[in-house]
Amino acid sequence: MDILSLLGIIIGFGAIIGGQYLDGGHIDSILNAVALFIVLGGTLGAVMLQTPLSTFLRALKMLSWVFFPPQHSPKELLEKILEWNQVARREGLFKLESLADLEEDPFIQKGLQLISDGGTPEMIREILENDLYIDESKDIQSAKVYEAMGGYSPTIGIIGAVLGLIHVMRNLAEPSSLGSGIAVAFVATIYGVGLANLLFLPIASKLRSTIERRSSYYIMLIEGIIKVADGENPHIIESHLQVYID
Repeated sequence: MDILSLLGIIIGFGAIIGGQYLDGGHIDSILNAVALFIVLGGTLGAVMLQTPLSTFLRALKMLSWVFFPPQHSPKELLEKILEWNQVARREGLFKLESLADLEEDPFIQKGLQLISDGGTPEMIREILENDLYIDESKDIQSAKVYEAMGGYSPTIGIIGAVLGLIHVMRNLAEPSSLGSGIAVAFVATIYGVGLANLLFLPIASKLRSTIERRSSYYIMLIEGIIKVADGENPHIIESHLQVYID
């Protein structure tokens, strides 16, 4: 689990709520279901309008990466690459097909299968890099869903504030109803700005950094597979790929 994500949410929202309490305010003064409904509903609706269904569903699936990012170990990958290289040099490239069946990662399976099928290093690189580019592009588009939410949320909060003020102006003759309208007006703005800067935009940035680390891992994999296909010396492979570990 990514402990920084959990601590970030606790500290971020805790600072706002704690500051309100320490300043003598009541916690319930910033709790308003109507304002939250306006901000979340409006933001979600705007994002759904602009986003293709496949991208939106992928974004929901990727949300778990904030707390449980994909686990990739460059050190373990280097050990595997060196093992593949030994098998290829000792028994031939076609033997890698049996090792491909032992791997759970479809990307690794495809790379080893391409080697065992006799693909040239140039062809293997082109195919794998194209697959990586497409997957990375899809992931980035999904991360942009949360960037969009961070952009829409403050504006929807302002809309909620205006709606609250309209309610206030229409009920000036009824002082008892003014409080709820004013509460919605100010709390909606807080929700819009707060959710954007404490939740949506940080989630988008976290996903982008996770995507970058994941891509770096697969770039290392592609370089290793190309070296294996070329029959490089294991010491050269280790020296070449060490930079991804460092």
